[in-house]
Amino acid sequence: MTDLNDGVMVTTAALPIDRFYESVARHADAIAVSDARGDLTYRELRARVDALACAMQAMDAAPGSRVGICARNTAAHLTALLATYAAGKVWVPLSPRNGVAELDAMIAATQPTLLVTDAASVDRFTPTAAPVVMLDGDTRSIEHVIAPFLGQSPTRVARGPEDEQIIKFSGGSTGAPKPVVQSVRTLHAQADGLREFFALQHDDVNLIVAPLTHGASCFVLPVLERGGRHVLLAESKPALVFDAMVCYGVTTMYAPPTLLYALMDAGAPDPRALASLRHVIYSAAPMTPERIRECQRFFGPVIETAYGQVEAPQIITGMRAPELLVDANLTSVGRASGVATIGIMGANGELLGAGEEGEIVVRGPLLMSGYLHREEETARTLVGGWLHTGDVGVIDSRGYLFIRARLREIINTGGFKVFPGDVEASLARHAAVSECAVFGVADAKWGEAVCAAVVLAPNATATAAELQAHVKAELGSVKSPKRIWFVDALSRNAAGKVSRAGVRDAILSQTVPPGVPQF
Repeated sequence: MTDLNDGVMVTTAALPIDRFYESVARHADAIAVSDARGDLTYRELRARVDALACAMQAMDAAPGSRVGICARNTAAHLTALLATYAAGKVWVPLSPRNGVAELDAMIAATQPTLLVTDAASVDRFTPTAAPVVMLDGDTRSIEHVIAPFLGQSPTRVARGPEDEQIIKFSGGSTGAPKPVVQSVRTLHAQADGLREFFALQHDDVNLIVAPLTHGASCFVLPVLERGGRHVLLAESKPALVFDAMVCYGVTTMYAPPTLLYALMDAGAPDPRALASLRHVIYSAAPMTPERIRECQRFFGPVIETAYGQVEAPQIITGMRAPELLVDANLTSVGRASGVATIGIMGANGELLGAGEEGEIVVRGPLLMSGYLHREEETARTLVGGWLHTGDVGVIDSRGYLFIRARLREIINTGGFKVFPGDVEASLARHAAVSECAVFGVADAKWGEAVCAAVVLAPNATATAAELQAHVKAELGSVKSPKRIWFVDALSRNAAGKVSRAGVRDAILSQTVPPGVPQF
């Protein structure tokens, strides 16, 4: 399945979906997927994947067209994702946690010709001319759509390694959505990297409770390729998570730190819930050493981590559980995976040595193809074969990477990227707001909390709760500021522009007097 190129693993499989198909041949009667509605064997899952892929091709015969999927975690959602690959189409994940305006912008940027959703998510975006397949509900439901095609196989679509396979959205300091093209090559490398780095096995039971539209999707193919089982939960309530762990004997779980904190806050579960765990892999946001130790005490010596970006998904570096028990590694994001080469680059483009601080750069088959229709931005990010991550870090003499800071101003809150400009624009649309600045503040629960400083318009009044509700209605709860300070003026740089860093530093350097409205 794999060989080496430039010191990193690359797959010899033709298409990403072949990883699943080849596993069906080996594990036809094993259970592949479970959710609240029941179990599907590998043979049953393939029949549904192929039927839906046939339906997709019947609705749009164009090879390489795009399918937007906006839904909660269910077996039907995973089926639609695999069917998109099987139909020779491009997956556009659309998180129902995003606001309507943001999802509409993503749809406008990618122009999917098919949309897949569920009853709980259908109102999260504005309908377009594209046909909609419902994963539940009415006569457009997946059951109705696949019925005429059961027993059939989709037309195989030849795809080159650089052809689009996924378009996900990454952050940027401008606040505009940045569609990242992950190619067939990228997806193969990601699957190889995760499978090998975490030594996934045929008896792995992977709990998908983090959104399938985000990092959890990265584990779909490598687990299936090994013959493992996915268990999908539509809700992340701790009681449901612990029940699933007991019921299915969960061995593997990917989770942002906020989910791990919520599980720990719920208290000690039935000991059987944690007994089978081998991998609890966190990423998307950093954890403090104290929090890592708390997780290890609660879940056991099974905490692992991975570092990646949408531009180089999930597994640039990683750290296995025994390594993370070492004190010297607690602030590290690990060592390079088998599908990435990492370096530290100086301001003049020179590669620096061990212990020297600079921008983290990456090369290898894991890299994106570029930003969709953004050639200049692609050229600034991919230079000489290196991806410029925008993160500042250092590699120690052992090869372990430590992230020091970010060059960009994106706020990473609970594993979700928030553009300050988006939140500022929303706040500015409130009649009481004259000016504002949005910034991230270190937070024990969220990694970073979205915070804001607001200057009210003359003679205007507003409470922090009112402004938070306003942003929540427009952009969703993730982007609504966790705390708001009301100030007389905002810090500016020499050019007269508001300095978010300056505002944040000024706020945090003083004690907020009692009675100052905040949230």
